[in-house]
Amino acid sequence: MSLTPNKNVFITCAVTGSGGSQDRSPHVPRSPGQIADSAIAAARAGAAVVHCHVRDPDAGTPSRKLEYYREVTDRIRSSDVDVVLNLTAGMGGDLVLGGGENPLPPATGTDLIGPTERVAHIAECLPEICTLDCGTMNFAEADYVMTNTPGMLRSMGQMMTDLGVRPEIEAFDTGHLWFAKQLVEEGILNDPALVQLCMGIPWGAPDDMNTFMAMVNNVPDKWVFSAFSISRNQMPFVAAAVLAGGNVRVGLEDNLWLDKGVLATNAQLVERAVTIIENMGSRVIGPQEVRDMLKLKKQSPVSKA
Repeated sequence: MSLTPNKNVFITCAVTGSGGSQDRSPHVPRSPGQIADSAIAAARAGAAVVHCHVRDPDAGTPSRKLEYYREVTDRIRSSDVDVVLNLTAGMGGDLVLGGGENPLPPATGTDLIGPTERVAHIAECLPEICTLDCGTMNFAEADYVMTNTPGMLRSMGQMMTDLGVRPEIEAFDTGHLWFAKQLVEEGILNDPALVQLCMGIPWGAPDDMNTFMAMVNNVPDKWVFSAFSISRNQMPFVAAAVLAGGNVRVGLEDNLWLDKGVLATNAQLVERAVTIIENMGSRVIGPQEVRDMLKLKKQSPVSKA
């Protein structure tokens, strides 16, 4: 591990995600109001950045509805709490193959759309940051593929840059970092870039320390990175990320538990991360310092009503 830990750390809270966690914890927010309230509570607890997906308010299943994103955005921006807004742009890349000897036609669960539609809510809401999943990956389930081709990523990355929204490169393996460097070399993404190292997610990079440091060592020196792992390794990776010179991500998207048998809220996970960071002798920085570091511009609410 690096012997130069990050002394000024920002925390990202991944508020709800798009996984099937909605029935596993009552704390996983579903409606736009619940998602915004949970994000605001996380900001009060010390998160400088909130990373938001949206869900169907009744079923809790993942959604791409523009009105949900707009409501979440307006509620957060209209609150009395300052926080950097990071919206996902990962939805719309779901390919579920038929399986076995009959992969085609795609099966139920496929939600595969073009770059313009995938970025529509980003163009509407203009978050300060949005995610760019920088590669295609076999993702947990047997026949599900998280689909992000080089052509899709070039188009989406250019749209984000043109909109003035800072892409957060989601890297699930070293090849994703390789392609991210290519996007910067081509001028599609600005240099220095912002990276999130996503560890321990089947079937990307495992979250052992050797693999983690291989990921860290593939991030260019001038780039800003955060890192996280999932489930029981979420909090150990708070410490690992700081030691490696990075920033941290926690939240219910990645882990539902505070302790064994104790379900967490987003605010409690952020509070635990703050304690770890400060006990390591580092300082948790706020949203304005993040904006200054990343050259972000805070936006006004989308709606005037």
